[in-house]
Amino acid sequence: MKINLSGHHVDVTDTVKQHVDEKFAKIASHFPTLISLDVIIAKEHGEFDVEIRTNYEGTRIAAKGTDLVMYPAITSAAKKLDAALKQRKGQLKADLHDKPDVTAPEIAYEKVQEMDLS
Repeated sequence: MKINLSGHHVDVTDTVKQHVDEKFAKIASHFPTLISLDVIIAKEHGEFDVEIRTNYEGTRIAAKGTDLVMYPAITSAAKKLDAALKQRKGQLKADLHDKPDVTAPEIAYEKVQEMDLS
């Protein structure tokens, strides 16, 4: 998985790159069809904003984490992205299941016809 890391008012050093790689190694192993992640680390008004965007199985997924310290912001965004990817994976699995045939309206109609309503 390719990680495109950029910083806005933040210097992206080797230690930051290493931390990001460590945080997203688990996500890469759980979701092998992920091709790339766009990670933007910005510092505005004394707070770090980490925004992550990716495409997964035809859907654009984004997650954002904020904190006063950079590393917890990265961790927060990684957790939110993991939750969003799990939800999308669950939706895809649910679509594979056969939907039950709805017979309740027909049965209800038949029961009403059998009733003596006079």
